[in-house]
Amino acid sequence: MSTYNLTYKPFGNHAILIEWSSKIDENTLKDVVFYKNKIYKNNIKVIVDIINTYSSLTIIYKYTIKNIYDEILTLKLIYKNPLVQSEVKNYCWKIPVCYDLKFGLDLKEISSKKEMDIDSIISMHSTVIYTVYFIGFLPGFLYLGGLDKKLNFDRKPNPRLVVEKGSVGIGGVQTGIYPQNSAGGWTIIGKSPISFFDITKKEPCFSKSGDKIKFIPISLDEYQQIDTQIKIGSYQLEKELLND
Repeated sequence: MSTYNLTYKPFGNHAILIEWSSKIDENTLKDVVFYKNKIYKNNIKVIVDIINTYSSLTIIYKYTIKNIYDEILTLKLIYKNPLVQSEVKNYCWKIPVCYDLKFGLDLKEISSKKEMDIDSIISMHSTVIYTVYFIGFLPGFLYLGGLDKKLNFDRKPNPRLVVEKGSVGIGGVQTGIYPQNSAGGWTIIGKSPISFFDITKKEPCFSKSGDKIKFIPISLDEYQQIDTQIKIGSYQLEKELLND
């Protein structure tokens, strides 16, 4: 794993922010996730949580940090430690998405402004294998990289008050899925019946940074069938183990 020139700074009284060069890049993400797991492996008991984005880690501590320089030095030593990290399994998740106009609320608008037919938009969106960079702004909201530049589309100037759970949208250069009903300004092109955050499970969000997502187009009838299977607990989400 390559080393990067990182910056470390206090982030309030209980956290340290570590930053890489600010860009959406898979090699940067691999280094972010690698570092995150190395910190967890060191089992620093005063750390409560580690939150990653495309190019940063926020280390949250249980107590007020008394000596920021000592903590930063500890983190730097962990980063430089040459020990090989235990293997982290990543998966490619195959997510069914219905692009029917009943759910693809903004497909006609995108089609008109991009001068592309709707079938081409659907094909272009579902052909790519996306990378899960991080999870936020809602629990289970997957920020996905890899959207074809031809589908880049600005967020709405006036967000909807309610975007339905499972809605698949485009926000600028990204695509993502709303894990619950929420206000939101992304352009909506489809909907998945899958639950992306279930608080009753040991791991409420099945996916993590470094995983891949492949959207599988389904019909309206198939959407209803999968939705029924999910409700009775008989649906199994398809996944493939990634071998890096």
